[in-house]
Amino acid sequence: MAKPRGKLAAVVHLLFCCIIALAFGVPATAAVSPAPGLAPAPAKVINATWDVEYILWAPDCQQRVMIGINGEFPGPTIRARAGDIVSVTVRNKLHTEGLVIHWHGMRQFGTPWADGTASISQCAITAGETFTYEFVADKPGTYFYHGHFGMQRAAGLYGSLIVDATEEQGEPYRKDYDGELNMLLSDWYHENVYAQSAGLDLKDKHFQWIGEPQTILINGRGQYECMLGSVSRYHGAIPTGRKAKTCDRPGSFWFWWNQPCRDVDKCERRSECGPHCPRSQCAPVVFAVEPGKTYRLRIASTTTLSALNVQVQGHELVVVEADGNHVEPFAVKDLDIYSGESYSVLLKTDKNPSSYWISVGVRGREPKTLPATALLNYTNSRSEWPTGRFASPPETPAWDDLKRSKDFTYKIKARNETNEPPPPKAYRTIVMLNTQALVGGHVKWSVNNVSLALPATPYLGAYYYGLQGSAFDASEQAPEGFPEEYDVEKPPEQNGYETKLSDRVYEVAHGAVVDVVLQNADMRRDNDSETHPWHLHGHDFWVLGYGEGRYTGKEEQLNTADPPLRNTVVVFPHGWTALRFVANNTGAWAFHCHIEPHLHMGMGAVFVEGVDRMRDLKVPRDAVMCGVVRTAAHHLSPAMPTSPSPAPAPGLAP
Repeated sequence: MAKPRGKLAAVVHLLFCCIIALAFGVPATAAVSPAPGLAPAPAKVINATWDVEYILWAPDCQQRVMIGINGEFPGPTIRARAGDIVSVTVRNKLHTEGLVIHWHGMRQFGTPWADGTASISQCAITAGETFTYEFVADKPGTYFYHGHFGMQRAAGLYGSLIVDATEEQGEPYRKDYDGELNMLLSDWYHENVYAQSAGLDLKDKHFQWIGEPQTILINGRGQYECMLGSVSRYHGAIPTGRKAKTCDRPGSFWFWWNQPCRDVDKCERRSECGPHCPRSQCAPVVFAVEPGKTYRLRIASTTTLSALNVQVQGHELVVVEADGNHVEPFAVKDLDIYSGESYSVLLKTDKNPSSYWISVGVRGREPKTLPATALLNYTNSRSEWPTGRFASPPETPAWDDLKRSKDFTYKIKARNETNEPPPPKAYRTIVMLNTQALVGGHVKWSVNNVSLALPATPYLGAYYYGLQGSAFDASEQAPEGFPEEYDVEKPPEQNGYETKLSDRVYEVAHGAVVDVVLQNADMRRDNDSETHPWHLHGHDFWVLGYGEGRYTGKEEQLNTADPPLRNTVVVFPHGWTALRFVANNTGAWAFHCHIEPHLHMGMGAVFVEGVDRMRDLKVPRDAVMCGVVRTAAHHLSPAMPTSPSPAPAPGLAP
């Protein structure tokens, strides 16, 4: 795939401005109105060139092959201001596989081909080829980017993306903090993703689940064989398969005695001495803070599987942002974060000047992984390490305390003076049954008993050139619900319904207001249901409510007064979650469980919006030049839609 040419930056910015101005019923940003008298600052172009390649790295002191950017892991942090144009040229040097980069949380108004989803918005960038992503950083907030081809996120292809508010936009809590800290969380496996995906694809009796991660990483660093802090009875009881122990620290006899530790070059190159070598790839993450200040701690999770709990020893956290949207501030001692989510919390350094542990542990699944730790170090502390009663990192709340998880999630409400309310009524309701079943002997996740199988031709390219029938099954749309008699407390096989593979989509009229209800149900076993974090590309949505059991459709169950805006939301075991979005973004957009192996196993759907407006896009041909688009390339031009777009609801602007 070659680099798109032309004055794309200017086109992108113009399209963005026009679409924001015309978009129906959804806020352009979640920030406050421009301050009177302030003129908008001109947009800047943030340029970067990335070589994506295999690297040898030891993020948890165990070296393995992974995917890095410009020879580093995690990838470079992108920092932009709202309205800036981000232009990243990606050179695929993986040699044996394609890749794409998804800009998680960027809505891509007018640039759906830059969303970075293989088989949906673009073709994978083939080995040896180059592609340039250009898009507007349209909304302030805490975000990240990651690979979206195969399971490359689990192989290390990710990094932070932070968008600052302009002076005109402002932030309701900007004067409340003195500095910022950034924390990117992930889980880490020693088995490579190619073996993992092969195991997931084996037939039922030979199916191999990926299991629990070996390590939790904070900003790409962790420790596998030891803990930075003192081992408590709690930590020693976690069944990791190895005895929990404290890492040797500089100055100890055993650290000095270990010969590789005295070979500085070897230590720095291979991290064979563990976390305390100079410039080690698994060295402790230290957040240096001044006493008497308030910091904005940005937290984002790009985990493959794990739901995590974050706590800062002895400090209260005040939640102020979720997925780039302001929320009504509330204080907690710790917070749960699921894959795909992000938060900002305010942290006051008003404790005794010392060092404190930041602890990140697994929630929602029985942990076989030690909590990750980092250091919050007061600059006037006498000790580099926590001591006394703080010597041992705090315990993670019980992994199966689901009430605690729900209580935190339910507290998240919109900050009303900064967020737009949802439209009062939905034009369309789609109920999505989340189940697991066998398809042809293979274990699959499904939506309404359909497991998503992505086509070779990106949906965006198929619609843009009018090739739907040739590229995928366009004979009808994906199912919008499941039978009334279906018992969500029984596995699919006991309900008598067969699960199948499909590449059908949901077509949505431009401007339509859509409700989606995620209905969780039994998996393949009785009374067995999991938490799933669902992420919608190209949009924010209002989270209208959560409930237990089967969704009844009663409006009193929904919160339309102060629902939070999010781009990722969880559905709890044997429960439902309702959300509402406005289809104001022409393109093809993924909606999927953000747990990497679940998506690999088919847990997703695709919304195609504004079919009748597709030909107005300026899709770079090289972005979608694969599959049937490549076959028919010699006579292609943007086409009128070959399948009708649903009629908009009465009173909705087209």
